[in-house]
Amino acid sequence: MGALTSHGGVRIGWRMSAVPAAIVKAFGQLGDRAVVGVAVKSIAVTLAVFAVAGAGLWFALDRVLASGWAATVLPAEYAAMAAVLVWLVVGVLAFWLLFRVVALAVLQLFADEVVAAVEAKHYPDLASRAQPLPLAREVAVATKGLMRALGYNLLALPFAAVLLFTAIGPALVFLAVNAVLLGRELTDMAWLRHCEGDTRGNPVPKAERLLLGAVVAAMMAVPLVNLVAPLVGAAAGTHLVLRRIGAKG
Repeated sequence: MGALTSHGGVRIGWRMSAVPAAIVKAFGQLGDRAVVGVAVKSIAVTLAVFAVAGAGLWFALDRVLASGWAATVLPAEYAAMAAVLVWLVVGVLAFWLLFRVVALAVLQLFADEVVAAVEAKHYPDLASRAQPLPLAREVAVATKGLMRALGYNLLALPFAAVLLFTAIGPALVFLAVNAVLLGRELTDMAWLRHCEGDTRGNPVPKAERLLLGAVVAAMMAVPLVNLVAPLVGAAAGTHLVLRRIGAKG
C-alpha cells in the first residue's frame, strides 16, 4: 500500500510539474515572429471590441439624456455627470468581468498560428500530422467557446453576489469558473488539430487542465500581463497536448 501511495504521489507530482514547465516554454516563445504577430492582432482586435462597446454605451446614454427622460429623475446640471459616472462604472466592470472571455474568443480566431508555431519549434515530427482548421471552423469554435464562457460566468454571478461582503469571495468564484473554462479551451486549441475526429478525447488530464486554467485566469487579472496571458495559455496548452500525443507514439 505504501508503495502504491508513493507511486501515485510521484505520478501526480509528475503530471502537475508538466504545467509549470509548459508555461515556462510558452513564455520563452513570446519573442518568436509568428507569436508576436498573433499577439499584435489579438490584442488590437480585443481592445477594438471594448472600444466599440464603450462608444456604443456612451451613445446610448447620450440618447437617454437627449430624450428628456433623465430630466424627470435628475436635475439637468447633474444628468451629464451621472451619465459619465455610469459610463465609467459599467465600462470598468465590463472590462474586468469580460476581458478574459473576449480575449479568449478573439485568440481562438488566430489559435492555429500559435499552435503551429509551437509545433514547428518543439514538435516538428507531429507538425506534419496536424490538420489546420478552416476559418469557418475556427469561427464556430470561437463562438461556441464565447457562449459557453458567458453562460458559466452569468451562472456564477449570484454566487459572487452572495460572497460580495467577503471582498475576495467574488474574485475566487470567477477564478474557479474561468480556471475550468480556460483549461479546456486552451488545450482544445491544439487537440482539434490532432484529434482525427475524436473532439471529446482531449488527452490532457483534468488536473493539468485545471491548473493551467487557474494560472492563466490569475494572469489575466494582472494589468498588462493580461494582454499576453491568452497567448501564453495557448502555447502552454499546446505543449501539454502534444507531450501526451508524443508519449502515446
